[in-house]
Parts: sequence; structure tokens; C-alpha cells
Amino acid sequence: MKRSLTLNSGAEMPIIGLGTYKLGLIEASQAVSYAIDAGYRHFDCAWFYGNEYNVGYAIREKIKQGVVKREDIFVTTKLWNNYHDKDRVIPMLKESVRNIKVGYVDLFLMHWPFGFKEIEPLWPLDEGEEAYSDVDYLETWEGMEEGVSMGLAKSIGVSNFNEEQLERLLENCKIKPAVNQIEVNPNMNQKKLIQFCKERDVMVTGYCPLGRKEYAGSPGFPDPTILDPKVIEIGKKYNKTAAQVILNYLVSLGISVIPKSVNKERIIENFDIFDFELSEEDVAYLDSCNKNQRVCTMDEFKTHKYYSF
Repeated sequence: MKRSLTLNSGAEMPIIGLGTYKLGLIEASQAVSYAIDAGYRHFDCAWFYGNEYNVGYAIREKIKQGVVKREDIFVTTKLWNNYHDKDRVIPMLKESVRNIKVGYVDLFLMHWPFGFKEIEPLWPLDEGEEAYSDVDYLETWEGMEEGVSMGLAKSIGVSNFNEEQLERLLENCKIKPAVNQIEVNPNMNQKKLIQFCKERDVMVTGYCPLGRKEYAGSPGFPDPTILDPKVIEIGKKYNKTAAQVILNYLVSLGISVIPKSVNKERIIENFDIFDFELSEEDVAYLDSCNKNQRVCTMDEFKTHKYYSF
């Protein structure tokens, strides 16, 4: 099984990365440190997560210790929705590069296709449509392209774009997006969108690959497959956990995945998925788990003209 994917920019993106959403500051440094020791070389962060400095600190420490070199590491960060104006993109990218302090980022993503006004809160739940910015994501993309020519980002891409939005971007860009980062898990396997991206030489990174166990049992919320007794049974057959089975299945779709954990054992476990192959029968069962149900719906902003779901 391959360990990395070649992006249309020529960069190599490791298949397994560490997600850092909702990691506290100390947790983020600790998790990245554990992950580098376990073999991870791909780290997914975002300006919005508020922990870029801590992710970068752990990477820099491991570089200082001689455990890794900068060129071994693949760092992703993202532009938040309040900064979609073209002239705000480079200042925000520079801020992220300053936060992470490893010279440049390997991949810079537009976090969502829809934007908010800069003066509004980062998560404007109470402000209604007044908070929406009507900046076209094509304009935002022009700013991101400048980030490549300035050497601040090696590759650029998008996140949470649907087929129509991605097609429109591809028809109007100078630099093709290298990646579309979307939710992918057995409840939402995104096979159609993954195929669409592959046909256009855009790689997919899957976030929330294990669902969100903490919301299991909530009304209208898909039960994560990690708790499915049948998936647990499949794991026993290969001497693997349910999480390892799911990650192996998702990687077999030709995507990269960014499971999040702060637990050292689970971080190690989530990386240890390359030494087995699921039978056709087991793959068919995981395929059958697809319900097209999202963990991350962003329903609060569904009236925005660039809402993607």
C-alpha cells in the first residue's frame, strides 16, 4: 500500500496525517510530538483552530533534535471565512507562516467556499445573513495563487467544495487546486466526489474519517462506524481495531486521511494500517455503511449563496 500521493503540483502528500481541530495548545504540541515519533509526516492545521504556533513548535523541536528535516514534513493550513477578500489572503497566509515558523506551508487551503465579513465574529451564529460576505471564491483563489508565486505555500487547494464549485474554479484558475479536503468516513464515503476529483487530477483528503464518537446517540446524528459491532468483528480477523479497519478502507479509496487524537497509543495505532488488506466481502460491508449523512453540516450557514452542501 502506498504511503503518499503525488499532487498535481509535484509535491508528495503523506497518506496519513494528524488532524488538530479542537486540540488545546499543550495537547497540540504533545500530539504532534507523539505523531512524529510514530512516523507521521503530515500535519493538518488551520488559522481558525488557534493552535498553529503549537503545531509548529513541536515540529521545530523535532527538527532541532535531528529526528526529521523540514523537507520531510508536510504542513497544511487554511484560510478562514472572514478573510476571503483578495487583498486579505496574503496577509493571513503570512500570519500562518509566522505562527508555524517552519519557513513556508506545504499546502494552503480555502477552508470553505463561503465567506463572512471581516468585521463579523469568526463563527457568526447570531448575526444571520448580515454577517455574510458576497466575495466570490474565484477572487479569493487569485489571492491564494499569489501565495505560491511568493513561495509562502508550495501547493494550494480547497476544502468543502462541491462538484459544481470545483468545476467552476478549475475553469477560471491559473493554478489548479491540488487538493479538495472533504468529510469522508464510511457513513459518508463520498465515492462520487472522490471520482470527480480524481478525473480532474485533484487529490482528496478526508477529514472526520472516524466520525465523531462523542456525538454518538445524538438525535439526527449518524452513529460512527467505529462503534459498529460488525466492524469490530472484522478488526479481530486481522488483529486490528475498528479504527484501523476504517482507515485502511478509506485509504484504499485513493485518498489521504487526517484522524485526530491526543492519545499516544491511538496516534500510533492510527498510523499502523499499511500491513493488511481487507477482503472483498469486508470492503462490501463497509461500502454498505454509506448513508450520505454528514458529521459536519454547517447548516447554520445554508442560506449563503456559496454554501456547498
